[in-house]
Amino acid sequence: MATHKSAERSSAPPKKESILELTKLIDAKVHVKCLGGREIVGTLKGYDELVNLVLDDADEYLRDSEDPNKITDKTRKLGLVVVRGTQVSLVSPREGMEEIANPFIAAEE
Repeated sequence: MATHKSAERSSAPPKKESILELTKLIDAKVHVKCLGGREIVGTLKGYDELVNLVLDDADEYLRDSEDPNKITDKTRKLGLVVVRGTQVSLVSPREGMEEIANPFIAAEE
């Protein structure tokens, strides 16, 4: 009795491709927001399918000592870092990014 293992192999679902297009950001400055509130800016040197990132010349934005939810303009130099993909919530190019007012917060008077 012949088995049809070759037919089973060909019916496997196609490999899913990542929806992230980080290739175009290689060697560019990126802004990375992590779970827990850390924000890092650095030059993207590499990544993998799990979104583990390698950043060079990285700087971390420090939090306000009085309000831990507020990020300050103060930074600390990290150098070459690997950011685990499980911690990454946002990767954006540094060029062309600007902060806008949150439309969901009621205007304070």
